Amino acid sequence: MKTTEKTFDAVKFMRQQREKLSEQLSKMTKKEILEYFKKRKTQTTIKPCA
Repeated sequence: MKTTEKTFDAVKFMRQQREKLSEQLSKMTKKEILEYFKKRKTQTTIKPCA
């Protein structure tokens, strides 16, 4: 059986990003959060494939 070394840990990355976002959003009002996501929606360049 061949074992490979992971170079990227997706779960760790996802948890880091979630923690970072939670920290940012905890300092914002509801209105600021809505504006943040509206702005992010227009900036996102990755499109999902069906």
